[in-house]
Amino acid sequence: MAKLLVVDDDKNLRLLYEQELAEDGHEVALASSGREALDYLKDNRPDLIILDISMPGMDGIEALGKILAKDKTMPVILNTAYSTYKDNFMTWSADAYVVKSGDLTELKAKIKDVLKTRGLPA
Repeated sequence: MAKLLVVDDDKNLRLLYEQELAEDGHEVALASSGREALDYLKDNRPDLIILDISMPGMDGIEALGKILAKDKTMPVILNTAYSTYKDNFMTWSADAYVVKSGDLTELKAKIKDVLKTRGLPA
């Protein structure tokens, strides 16, 4: 299965995503901030990044810009509690946009779709 990087400042959500996505067979790495994600990406290349937008310090939109500046082919799903960010043209660079929910069905479907579109193991 795929190697995923989950970037979210909420510890409980990171742990939930890690558990749920690992149960689906994915290898999951975690980062608590945009800066931590960029540090991780110096030595690792996940198949897909799941990126929160609203985080202290470097927000997800800034992190997305830096990630794609280094690797335009990196698949990214923006995962946020706010649907209003969909109107921000910077978010259009992401492969998908999912509004957070306690039910991960939509997120899991988007992960599968993006990986499949990119020709990666889903």
